[in-house]
Amino acid sequence: MKKVVAILLLAGAALSAQAADPIRFASSATYPPFEFMDKDSNIAGFDIDLAKALCKEMKTECTFSNHAFDSLIPALKFRRYDVVISGMDITAERSKQILFSQPYYANSAVLIVRKGTITSVDQMKGKKVGMENGSTHQKYMNEKHPEIKTVPYDSYQTAVIDLKNGRLDAVFGDTAAVNEWLKTSPELVTLGEHIADPAYFGAGLGIAVRQDNAELMNKINTALEAVKKDGTYQQISHKWFPQ
Repeated sequence: MKKVVAILLLAGAALSAQAADPIRFASSATYPPFEFMDKDSNIAGFDIDLAKALCKEMKTECTFSNHAFDSLIPALKFRRYDVVISGMDITAERSKQILFSQPYYANSAVLIVRKGTITSVDQMKGKKVGMENGSTHQKYMNEKHPEIKTVPYDSYQTAVIDLKNGRLDAVFGDTAAVNEWLKTSPELVTLGEHIADPAYFGAGLGIAVRQDNAELMNKINTALEAVKKDGTYQQISHKWFPQ
């Protein structure tokens, strides 16, 4: 009888291990090429491919959900998700609320305008600039350029549409995302230099977990180092950011 009980306990433990809950990732899928909804209504992009590579390296199942950017951190803190990967800049303010991984992408930001409208940053005073609500771009513009009118949006896709239609004077976003928009929007051009202020963008993009989940963060950092070392990261980067 004792042997039977022992076997049942071992079997139960094995089933529990196999049935471990997947890691729940959240992204705001409105920001190509980092994350967006593809033609099959699945979340795709650089961040998603990287997250899947990390999950494979960690030998764990993962799920991916689309969530509004400005409430990603609250949703993470309230345990709706385990991880956020969403083109999120590592900042001192955010680091007070969540744990960030080592940077996985160097970042900068830039303005875009319609051709023939604004030719100098000096002409931006009083102009309307669109950006995603809750983003570092919004914080930077409000603090560094209060003379410019910031207009928050739920997604950059809507902001770019409004820029094209003349309802905005400019949009302020990450350089990599801007370059993607310009591929299909020949009427738009960049304005001024790329901005890499370390207080806002210079630390790069990071993957976020709750502050009480250091164990998971250690696993993510270890996996991130591994995929960089074995060339997987470079393959993913080249796919989404071809030179």
